[in-house]
Amino acid sequence: MTSAAGTPGVVRVYWRPGCPFCIMLRLGLRRARVPAEWVNIWDAPAAAAEVRDITGGDETVPTVVVSTQAIVNPSVRQVIAAIRAGQPRVLPAHGTRPASRLAQAARGLTRRRPRPEQAVDEPSRHKPG
Repeated sequence: MTSAAGTPGVVRVYWRPGCPFCIMLRLGLRRARVPAEWVNIWDAPAAAAEVRDITGGDETVPTVVVSTQAIVNPSVRQVIAAIRAGQPRVLPAHGTRPASRLAQAARGLTRRRPRPEQAVDEPSRHKPG
């Protein structure tokens, strides 16, 4: 982590299209219900310059700025820990459920479903007697 100029109360994530690490971070932060401002460094030259300043000359993404701390290529846990350390009001209350419809659909797909009963047209094992 390095020091960076950040806006109080805002989690800023610098990203670029096609970055798999950015996609995973976005999904993880969304699942954790962490509000963030997403800045595409390819659309904003000033943002790309800020990322280069933070990383020492590279455009490494995702780069996350929480309060005055910058984290390069962090995990969701690292971002949440930085938020708890500097901006505890940004996180939702413990025990809240994800609001994402995608998360709800994924939960529905992974639930165990009961096995269907035997088909009706199968022959019976009992002989008429």
